[in-house]
Amino acid sequence: MTAEPLVLLPGFMCDARMYWHQVAELSAERSVMVCPLRGESVEAMAQAVLADAPPRFALAGHWLGALVAMEMLKQAPERISRIALMNVSPLTETPTMAGLREQRILRAKIGRLDDAMLEEVPAEALAAGEHRATVQAILLDMAGSLGADRFAAQSRALMRRPDQQRSLRTARLRALLLCGEADTICPPRRHQFLAELIPHGVYKEIPQAGHLAPLEQPKVVTEALRDWLNLPESFK
Repeated sequence: MTAEPLVLLPGFMCDARMYWHQVAELSAERSVMVCPLRGESVEAMAQAVLADAPPRFALAGHWLGALVAMEMLKQAPERISRIALMNVSPLTETPTMAGLREQRILRAKIGRLDDAMLEEVPAEALAAGEHRATVQAILLDMAGSLGADRFAAQSRALMRRPDQQRSLRTARLRALLLCGEADTICPPRRHQFLAELIPHGVYKEIPQAGHLAPLEQPKVVTEALRDWLNLPESFK
């Protein structure tokens, strides 16, 4: 039996480099595709990914990508066999955070994209250690490739994101919730809550990782995804 395809959705201002290890390792076992996030809203991004995705597939996303994954599950539940959500919160944006995002959009548009990104994902949101600077450099490089216009579009998508709690309560599929233990943006307790909210949700904490767990602990994240993918789809 052919393994189901895996669709990966990168996080805020990230590209396929976020999943370099997962793509390299899991591509030997199944078809793997990384879909960019295009559009001005989570709903539009979900529609764009669904237009390019296989008829039925496993789905994993990080932060904004995980929000898009939730929306895809809402729009086309019959096409998604299982879902993995990393470093995410299902809640709507607070007015305070929306105001901060508007300030960051202005900084990005006047040529200070790096500063805006370091405010978005400060060092304190990553695990301490020798790899922190390297992970930050990769993040800034990915963001620089996407540019200020994409920063504005993705920021506004976060600002207007819907609350997905109701649709997650009715999800009837295997769900994996991954979070770095040091994530201060979407902390572990949010993922524990999600695992309890989703009928078949399982929470796994990633040691020595923060908000960018796939880059901070790529091997651990890959093994967690592999274990999730190898579980039978049926709960019988």
